[in-house]
Amino acid sequence: MVPPLVLDIDGTLTTPTGGIDPRAFEAVPAWDAPVVLATGKAFPYPVALCHFLAIPERVVAENGGVVYADDEVTVTADGDRVREAARAFVDRGGDLGWGAADTVNRWRETEVAISLDADEALLRDVAADFDLEVVDTGYAYHLKTPAVEKGAGLRSVAETLGLDPEAFVAVGDSENDVSTFEAAGRSFAVANADDRARAAADHVTQGTHMDGTLEALAACR
Repeated sequence: MVPPLVLDIDGTLTTPTGGIDPRAFEAVPAWDAPVVLATGKAFPYPVALCHFLAIPERVVAENGGVVYADDEVTVTADGDRVREAARAFVDRGGDLGWGAADTVNRWRETEVAISLDADEALLRDVAADFDLEVVDTGYAYHLKTPAVEKGAGLRSVAETLGLDPEAFVAVGDSENDVSTFEAAGRSFAVANADDRARAAADHVTQGTHMDGTLEALAACR
């Protein structure tokens, strides 16, 4: 029997240029065990990806801020303080970096994502003033409540599904995947992963991005 999976999206199910790798549409639905998508993206994005992959909607979104499985949505953090901090960042001369429509944050409930082109020092100063933390995923800075993590989200989904989180195999590429690696029983960092993810993983793949994910899945069959 293959183990249940918890998969990051960006850098893990994507091509080097950022789009979903077409091979994910074959490999993920074919996996004969529960699959959880755990991401820093806003809640609608992984739900939509589950829909298009034609798999059950089991999601850890916003780095653990929103958890969804078996028709149960759990919001684990209050986004009001984060949004207040984001406004303070802008008032002090910062720029979230996504334009007026800001589709990156438009549906985000518990955190705020800021472009990597933003003033990181100012952002971290504002985060400290509001007792928040900043996580660099390699794709954006995430202004979030401390202790809200993907790993806690995985434990919540596993409990809903009646599974032990240590039964899961995790695949990811970023510091926000470290808590997932700690919660899962076995973990793989793809070769493009940052230093924190590589250090936390049980294994580092030879391949990058989806190549690395497919390598991890092959090792678990």
